[in-house]
Amino acid sequence: MLVLPWPYLTLLCAGYVLALTYGQLTVLAGLAIILLILAGFAARQADYRQVRYLGHALFVLLAFALAVHGWPGFYNAKMIDQTRFTENAVPFSMNLNLDKPLIGFWLLLVCPWTVARQPFLPTLKASAAALCVTASVTLGAAWLLGIIEWSPKWPDQAWLWINNNLLLVTVVEEALFRGYIQGGLSRCFKHRPYGEHLALLIASLLFGLAHSGAGWEWVVLASLAGIGYGLAYRYGGLAAAIATHFGLNLLHFGLFTYPMLAG
Repeated sequence: MLVLPWPYLTLLCAGYVLALTYGQLTVLAGLAIILLILAGFAARQADYRQVRYLGHALFVLLAFALAVHGWPGFYNAKMIDQTRFTENAVPFSMNLNLDKPLIGFWLLLVCPWTVARQPFLPTLKASAAALCVTASVTLGAAWLLGIIEWSPKWPDQAWLWINNNLLLVTVVEEALFRGYIQGGLSRCFKHRPYGEHLALLIASLLFGLAHSGAGWEWVVLASLAGIGYGLAYRYGGLAAAIATHFGLNLLHFGLFTYPMLAG
């Protein structure tokens, strides 16, 4: 059974058809969508293990290409261009990406177990605890490393940033790293000693490596943050991981140098 009802899938398709109509997508982007559909059908073949593995392998390759914006045919509109939110900050740019969200939709549609639903109260407790600890550790470490400093602000682009960061960044990244990678490895390692801990550690390290373009400091900080998100996912489900991740990003954006201090 699919996680999202068919009306939501219809709206998703309609949105991408509209983007194609207005020239934001090309035929090459359509090819990526077709391949994702094929990967999804293959990954759902419970009676054919090799076909299922091939489907997941195809998805992983496509997810990497879409995450790094390496698949051609997507024209992601630039909404913030080289803006300094504070005088001492590195200029920040932001696109509304049409490619990366496909990863999250694929996972929600094809892999119901990534959601890891939990009752509201455990989710709330896990989110609050994970956010307090993760924010203290990562923002404190970033301050000690001289990457950020105290800088409260609320720029004109804040609401645009919030919607983009929550819907097109945080949800997708948590569905991939916590739901798919950590959740999938936990299922694979469930009969091994410390299997859940190993799954959490691997997912956190991969999340850190995904930030390697910003330097070793961000690899360390993202790995530490990934541990916090992973614990939130374990005890509160995907919603808790998303809330923790977005909460940390919002604290960083609103209260500290964003994205980091200029060299």
